[in-house]
Amino acid sequence: MYTKQEIIIRSYREGKSQRQISRELQISRKTVRKYLREHEEVLRSAESEEAGQTSNLSSAPIYKKTIPRTKIKLTREVESAIEELLEKNEQKKQQGLGKQLFKKKDILEALQGQGYEIGYTTVCNYISEREKRQNRKEAYIRQVYRPGETCEFDWGEIKLNIAGKRRSMQLAVFTCAYSNYRYAFIYERQDTLAFMESHVRFFQTIGGVFQEMVYDNMRVAVARFVGRHEKEPTEALLGLRGHYQFRHRFCNIRRGNEKGHVERSVEYVRRKAFSSKDSFADIEQAEQWLEATLQRLNATRQQGTEKSADELFGEERAALIHHPAAGMICSEQEQCRVDKYATISYRTNRYSVPDHLVGEFVEVSVHSRKLEIYFQNKRVATHVRSYEKHSWNIDIEHYLDTFKKKPGALAGSQALADNHYLGALYRNFFQDEPREFIELLDYCRRERVSEEKLEESLRRLLGTSPDGVSVEKLRALVGNTSSINPLRASEDNISMKAKEQLAGITRLMHQTNYNGYRQSTNNNLQ
Repeated sequence: MYTKQEIIIRSYREGKSQRQISRELQISRKTVRKYLREHEEVLRSAESEEAGQTSNLSSAPIYKKTIPRTKIKLTREVESAIEELLEKNEQKKQQGLGKQLFKKKDILEALQGQGYEIGYTTVCNYISEREKRQNRKEAYIRQVYRPGETCEFDWGEIKLNIAGKRRSMQLAVFTCAYSNYRYAFIYERQDTLAFMESHVRFFQTIGGVFQEMVYDNMRVAVARFVGRHEKEPTEALLGLRGHYQFRHRFCNIRRGNEKGHVERSVEYVRRKAFSSKDSFADIEQAEQWLEATLQRLNATRQQGTEKSADELFGEERAALIHHPAAGMICSEQEQCRVDKYATISYRTNRYSVPDHLVGEFVEVSVHSRKLEIYFQNKRVATHVRSYEKHSWNIDIEHYLDTFKKKPGALAGSQALADNHYLGALYRNFFQDEPREFIELLDYCRRERVSEEKLEESLRRLLGTSPDGVSVEKLRALVGNTSSINPLRASEDNISMKAKEQLAGITRLMHQTNYNGYRQSTNNNLQ
């Protein structure tokens, strides 16, 4: 614009020639002639010379656009070849080959190998323009939900400190679309059993079933893709549909916004529940903390409605599908053979069974948190399911018959090492008498004496009988004295009372003798 003004001013006001102006401004005479001709045309078409002068000198020069030039190198054939290579990249991503994609330089080499003469910059510009077209911002449609109509489900990862060990857990989150009522459970993995069990627990908790459940493309829900948009549900999802009679809907690929309630809920519940506290003694304590947090969140009034999620969910209850009389059983059945260690192996972990089943085939009912083992339709063992690798889950009671034959194997056994309380009891009181210790354990098994009751009896015995711990005394304190001193049916209350008094006098005599022994020992030391 400055150059244009200088040309016009020096020509009309200073009377300089085109050659002189070109020399002074160091521009082409063609440029000087062009601006002067344009100025003359403006003056002829203007109402007055002054108005034309002002208008033309105040406007920037306009360059006439020529006819768009066709791209010589980037032809339709080249564009098609680039698209084919980019489509192969997308297929590789779906197959999990994200580290074996064509880079822009590889695409250039492939095009040149096909005989196309094209430069690297042209390839980069085309791919960049293509990405801009695909990443245009999309519009979203606000949805309106009816009570009891839709509930959304999703997984979220949480990292908790359980019994001093950092573990990665999974959060199964349900969000009601109408009321924004949230509920969640903690599981070890995002597997089929956890997926099914979370639904069973949720429907049982709310006392009904939603008409529609919404999922993303999670593996536990989608068995395979049929075409571009159709998905085939897994047997687990079909089983839940058949039992609870709800319909399901899947989101499109990479469209988490289609279930925006639960996407936000996973982050919200995880932050509210475990940002301030993430250390717990066990998973049960973590779930209790999560339950208390959810109750607090659902009782909070929401913006816009001024009602809490609990109040809005109360409106949904009447619209829910009736809950079946019996919940769905969530388990997998496996058949395993008992090895020489009286254990079965399930997913690299071993679980003990009674030792008389060595070599037999047993049926294993696998749940998300426990394993139930059956032999001839009778349950013979129950274990907490382990998600570690190559762990041994041993119940010492399963080996008592073998220990009676091999008492020397007790001290170094895995069964004793895994039970910290019984291991300490053995080392402190029965290390030289393994047979008596095995007899005590066998008695507790036959009389169904719990470990807590045994511990309480030991504590009482140490407080009342300082002259030592024996199997007979422990058995007497446990409360099942009939196996030691059987009472005849004809004995009356007077006889029983007399025996109790006699036992008291005996304990008193033992205490007196012990005190006398201590006093004499002290005198000798003095």
